[in-house]
Amino acid sequence: MSTLAATLQGFFTDRLIRQRQASPHTVAAYRDTFKLLLGFAFDRTGIQPSRLGIQDLNAPLIGAFLDHLETERGNSVRTRNARLAAVHSLFRYAALQHPEHAASIQRVLAIPPKRFDRTIITYLTEPEIDALLQAPDSHNWLGRRDRTMLTVAIQTGLRASELTALTIGDVHLGTGAHISVVGKGRKQRVTPLTRTTVTMLNAWLTERPATPDDPLFPTRRGARLSRDAIERRLTKHARTAVKACPTLAAKKISPHVLRHSTAMRLLHAGVDTTVIALWLGHESVATTQIYVHADLALKERALARTAPITATPGRYQPTDTVIAFLDNL
Repeated sequence: MSTLAATLQGFFTDRLIRQRQASPHTVAAYRDTFKLLLGFAFDRTGIQPSRLGIQDLNAPLIGAFLDHLETERGNSVRTRNARLAAVHSLFRYAALQHPEHAASIQRVLAIPPKRFDRTIITYLTEPEIDALLQAPDSHNWLGRRDRTMLTVAIQTGLRASELTALTIGDVHLGTGAHISVVGKGRKQRVTPLTRTTVTMLNAWLTERPATPDDPLFPTRRGARLSRDAIERRLTKHARTAVKACPTLAAKKISPHVLRHSTAMRLLHAGVDTTVIALWLGHESVATTQIYVHADLALKERALARTAPITATPGRYQPTDTVIAFLDNL
């Protein structure tokens, strides 16, 4: 087994799974990155992936791989940077295992992420949220499930993966009603529930008694919903909601847009960004700043507090009596 093969195996089994307890989503994303990289390296060097050494994955080859992702595969800069982050993670692990390749490894670690333009986030206004929540047909089981699920998603701001992973045991509807989730990075957090959400969840749980380990929002057969299934249901209800709120037609609605909408509702309510970061499970408060940038109303209120542009600049000039008073001190 080559040095790269052994290092790659140890990286996944020891570093990612055992030490960091990475989620299946993270493991799959890293796996796909290295499948692409090893395939690219084979096309460039002619060396079978099982025979590649760490020194074969040098900085020029990694740089060419990143260019290949953008120019030939059509990946975005965000995806390119995510692939580079996976490569950096592997090489930081390799630096500890193979110090003899330190020079080559450091050149790869020195490859910087690429800067990119950040687009303004999309979120739903209150009328749009109301129209979306009214779209599911409450006269059938699927409609009641979807309305409860959308209400929970918009009120809590859960990620799609967190929403699909919810079980009945994660819901606590007594005093201090809340939902417990294990989010990104294996971080556990508790999100409080409003009275409206509690009422809907009580009705939903009464309708489908099950064990604490069962999915909160299952399929007809009782299985866990997939992310794709949630996106399809959301798209369906968004089309229906357009009839009541035409502005929805101009927005591409996804589970993450619902998460953005939660953050904007909290921001409009005057909640501090540090609290919003905790609410959403952000690693850093800096991530939450994107909502401040997107909130035009907040910027307009800040502008209203400033002096008019037409105001004559200058410093305060005291009256003669004030000057006299100060002179006599």
